[in-house]
Amino acid sequence: MIDFHCHLDLYPDPAGVINDCRRRGLYVLSVTTTPTAWKATSALAGQAPRIRTALGLHPQLVHERSSELPLFDELLPLSNYVGEIGLDGAPKFRPHWHTQIAVFEHILATCSAAGGRILSLHSRRASSAVLDRVRAFPNAGTFVLHWFSGSARDLDRAIKLGCWFSVGPTMLKGESGRALVARIPRERVLTETDGPFAQLDGAALLPWQADLAINNLSVLWSLPRETVDQLLLANLRRLLTNLDSP
Repeated sequence: MIDFHCHLDLYPDPAGVINDCRRRGLYVLSVTTTPTAWKATSALAGQAPRIRTALGLHPQLVHERSSELPLFDELLPLSNYVGEIGLDGAPKFRPHWHTQIAVFEHILATCSAAGGRILSLHSRRASSAVLDRVRAFPNAGTFVLHWFSGSARDLDRAIKLGCWFSVGPTMLKGESGRALVARIPRERVLTETDGPFAQLDGAALLPWQADLAINNLSVLWSLPRETVDQLLLANLRRLLTNLDSP
């Protein structure tokens, strides 16, 4: 099972969640929201060989944490994964739009210079602007759009740009989310939870609840669950070619 976007360090008991992930054999991409969080979060997962920690600077925090960009640059050689990064066009964060763009472009340029990374992207209410940067920085690496909620037109554009997509139970619960996922090439889909931020029935999603997304994909794609499991694992292995094997 795969949770390709969750915030392990932000659960009330991160060590307990990590132990459960290890016991269950989950492959997890643990994204961070600031560069200062990366070392401690990476150390937490040090005994879990299927957990990878991504180096991030969340767009909702860049106006407070842009001073951490030099630390991001310093740490980047230590991680093959970058996230959570991107842009957020919600009204609360629009006043910091220019700072968001400057930070996002800096990170993409740094990743390009470093030879590329796997990047988990936030694009809420900003999908077109995010895709403009994906197009402008093609050598930054492989882009995985987390919980994509843009228009069908932007989705088609993202597909043409070679983007991947991580989808979770919350996204697949709604009709609009399912309609978007139905348009995505199956060979570019991975599962996620976005826990503990994403919730289902009032409770924070846990990494192993990516299992719910597998059930939803089985229905959406009219495939047996076992086939969906195999397809997702094949996708992950292909994405991680030349990095590490799940």
